[in-house]
Amino acid sequence: MAAKRYGFAQVKEHIGQHVTRDELLRRFREGDALVSMTAFEGLELADVRVNGMTFDQVIFRSCQFEGVDFSNSSLADVRFVGCRFIACTMERSWLNRCDFEGCSAPGLGFQRCRLTSVCIDESQLRYADFSEATASVLTARKSSLAESAWHRARLKHVLLDGCDLSRADMFGASLEGIDLSTCGISGIVVSSTFRELRGCTVSPAQAAELVTLLGVRVSDE
Repeated sequence: MAAKRYGFAQVKEHIGQHVTRDELLRRFREGDALVSMTAFEGLELADVRVNGMTFDQVIFRSCQFEGVDFSNSSLADVRFVGCRFIACTMERSWLNRCDFEGCSAPGLGFQRCRLTSVCIDESQLRYADFSEATASVLTARKSSLAESAWHRARLKHVLLDGCDLSRADMFGASLEGIDLSTCGISGIVVSSTFRELRGCTVSPAQAAELVTLLGVRVSDE
């Protein structure tokens, strides 16, 4: 579905061959800042700096990235399918129409990123860091965001459906208009004021959790 919505069906039709790891590394070494209309499958990259790159209409399938630095990059119409990220960062990057499907990414850094039309489906993003990120139209479904950090994140049009947010640190993040009613939020950290929670939708059980976190006393009357 996402492939058709974001035009990846057309991308697949125009990709004549898959670029190999050596070819990709050669592009990086030669300063080729654009990777476009390309598919990668089973690619393994470790300790590589690809910061400042532009990825346009690219598919990564069953790839592994370890210690890879994507910071200050632009990723448009990019799909990560069944990929694993270990100690990677996308700090200060722009993710525009990007999908993470069935990915595992413990500790992936999105600090100060601009996230536009990003979809996270059935992925394990435990310890992910969204600190000071700006998210416009961010959708996460049936994904683990446990122990993730959202310090001072600016969130707008965010849908979190059936996600695990246990022990997430949301201090200073604006949750206005966000529906957390289907998420697991036990042990989260939020601001001691209600300003960040204005318009946030929670279930009755979650409301009791937030009351405890904020130190609010409920009258017995």
